[in-house]
This record gives sequence, C-alpha cells and structure tokens, in this order.
Amino acid sequence: MAYHKITLTVNGETEQIDVPSNMTLLKMLRERLGKTGTKNGCSAGECGACTVMINGEPVNSCMILAVECDGLEIVTVEGLADNGALAPVQEAIMESGGIQCGFCTPGVLIASQALLNRNPNPSEDQIREALVGNLCRCTGYVRIIEAVQEAAQMQ
Repeated sequence: MAYHKITLTVNGETEQIDVPSNMTLLKMLRERLGKTGTKNGCSAGECGACTVMINGEPVNSCMILAVECDGLEIVTVEGLADNGALAPVQEAIMESGGIQCGFCTPGVLIASQALLNRNPNPSEDQIREALVGNLCRCTGYVRIIEAVQEAAQMQ
C-alpha cells in the first residue's frame, strides 16, 4: 500500500504525517492524532457525527481521504475551545439540555459553529438548514436550535 506524507493544520497545530492512500480523514484524526471527539457513526456521510471544518466549511470526515487534506486547515470539536474555555456554542448546548446521549454532539457543534462563523445572527430556518446533515435520535432538535440561537447572542 502506498503511503503519502501530508502536512495539515489541525486545531491550530501543524501536523506532518504519513498516511496510506485509502485512509479517511476520520480514521487519521481518531487513530493517528487522537482526536476522538470526532465520532464514527455511519461511515457513509449520512449521520454527521464525523463533521469537522475544513478551511471553515463543515465536511463529513468519513467521506474524504486524508491525502486530500494536504495543506488544509482542519478544526475538530476539540479545537472549538480556546485555552480550555468552551466556545459559546459549546456552553449554550450544555446549558440548554441539547445534549442527551452525546454521540451527535461533536458534529452538531461543528456544523453550528461553521454557521455562526458565516452568519453571526442566523434565523431558525438557517439553523435548521445548517444542521440538516446531522442526525440526532435523542433531542428532537428543539433544544439544539435554541442553543445555537443562544450562542449567537453570546458571541
């Protein structure tokens, strides 16, 4: 199997890593870099649990190869906090009760933060649209949407 040396930025840190040509970004993040906050839900790009930001855009990391990320900037859920202080969206989702089992939470947080980065005051419809690729079986989304609205006010 062919290996490729890639350089990418993950949560503000430059990483150089040798990866096989068929390794997904999800697998590299979890197994090689220890970023286990990014979850493997479906391995088919359907559930959103593996969502990370690539150059500021939310992407299902199970659907992209690590070698495709050479030179790119990746933000995982671990990268949302700033020097140990939770990001407003993290605070708001905890306070609102938008977390139940927590499996979807990393992807929801990343998708929500990407939305807030683009649009600091989104409407409910815009929040729903931003979260369309993130499946949650526990919350019913109401508290998640409220949390994103609250985070918009906190930023």
